[in-house]
Amino acid sequence: MSRILAALEQARPTPRVELDHESPVELLMATILSAQCTDQRVNEVTPALFRRYRSAADFAAAKPAELETVVKSTGFYKNKTKNLIKCGQALVDRFAGSVPQTMEELVTLPGVGRKTANVLLGHCFNQPSVVVDTHVKRVANRLGFTASDDPGRIEVDLQAVIPPAQWTGGAQRLLLHGRYVCLARRPKCQECLIYPDCPWKGKALR
Repeated sequence: MSRILAALEQARPTPRVELDHESPVELLMATILSAQCTDQRVNEVTPALFRRYRSAADFAAAKPAELETVVKSTGFYKNKTKNLIKCGQALVDRFAGSVPQTMEELVTLPGVGRKTANVLLGHCFNQPSVVVDTHVKRVANRLGFTASDDPGRIEVDLQAVIPPAQWTGGAQRLLLHGRYVCLARRPKCQECLIYPDCPWKGKALR
């Protein structure tokens, strides 16, 4: 485990969330939009979105039809529009327009689950957190860090094998490794830095 984490850290010394943002509110809204959508597509949408809607209050007061036209290309846009507006309203009504900084409060926001909450905690508020998305789920299973398909269980399993101080960076490195190297259908085993330590039976021969 330590060898794998060290190799991933060498490959990505400063892993960052790839959703463009300049504030916790922007990262929150971008992460809501990223459900069932690539970060690249979200980043194509958010410049215009954040020019028009700069604060939680702006989202709270947004007209659904106008907001839908901006976020339509991210998919499931009607549901996402509802979540963006309701999330903005919740931030204004219950948190004075600011993004709360605890898991317990974050998951009460419309459209926010543990994954989104962990993104905010780790990347905006410097709280150790383990984000579990489809990439982390795949890589963690292939590396034998977990045997579960349940995101909550995977989060707990990774917390047990990654030192707490490395939770945020370690999980983000697993995510990026899955996004760019350990692909779902055709993993790039030929260029994988952790290939020698990978126990996955499905890995390609080198």
